Amino acid sequence: MRGSGLVLGCAVVGFCLLSVLARAAADPPVIQHRLMLAEYGRGPNRLIQLDESGKLTWEHAFPSISVIFQVLPNGHVLYAYGGKPTGVQEIDRNHRVVWNYESKCPQVLGCRRLRNGHTLVAEQGPCQVVEVNREGKVVHVTPLQTSVEGYHLQVRNIHRLANGNILAAHEGEGALREVDPSGKLVWELTGIENVNDGLRLKNGNTLVSCGTQKRVIEVTPDKRVVWEFGATDAPDLNLTWIAGIQPLKNGNLLVGNFLRGQEGKGAHAFEVTRDKKVVWRYADHSVIRSLTTVRALDDPDVARASE
Repeated sequence: MRGSGLVLGCAVVGFCLLSVLARAAADPPVIQHRLMLAEYGRGPNRLIQLDESGKLTWEHAFPSISVIFQVLPNGHVLYAYGGKPTGVQEIDRNHRVVWNYESKCPQVLGCRRLRNGHTLVAEQGPCQVVEVNREGKVVHVTPLQTSVEGYHLQVRNIHRLANGNILAAHEGEGALREVDPSGKLVWELTGIENVNDGLRLKNGNTLVSCGTQKRVIEVTPDKRVVWEFGATDAPDLNLTWIAGIQPLKNGNLLVGNFLRGQEGKGAHAFEVTRDKKVVWRYADHSVIRSLTTVRALDDPDVARASE
């Protein structure tokens, strides 16, 4: 009798343990990201870092308008600034400027550090990409094509592709263009209102942040849309202006949502799977009002065929 009770008790304990393990397996892990973001809009124009809980741990006041930055492998941050003067600078975490390039154009809002240590500078007026070495010397200029005469909206994010070409987002014209080093047009995608960025993926497709069209798309070289995530897929996010995208190593996408005119509503950023499931979001409006660029510091870009 005592033996059968012992067996029964072990069976119950085993069943409970299996149930706990099954529930643990069914519940996905809680996703948390350390973030760096550029706050821009009606609030301060600053660069801030948040820990996994969303607590502000570091901030830097931009010298003037700034919307695009890059976190470098050594922890420094590269960003373009668009005031007078205008250019690109690299700062360390003590706010010390360790590299600076002052442009002669009216405004710079885009930049990118290359693997060779040079820096790409997206100049507006004239619209062109200038490659600058560590000594601040211009080593190459790639002219860009745009029909927009006013300099402020001529070009945003730029990337050097694996083939040596430049992929540039022309926000005012709503066009994403690939040009060779001489500026000759190789490929373009038009009709993308307020396009902010385009990333060439390893499969040859291009991931595009479609601005005020409130969507992210992936297009083939022949411009066929093979994947799309937009406002109707998650109305509660209040997609307003898709300002940036970061492919994550798990295959998901980190997307920045610029809440221009919609401050206080919806998500600033979110992580979405390729089957359109939103698995994480950042929507704390007590810390920031709106953002442009956002990056997950714990999950660097891995899916791009560039730089």
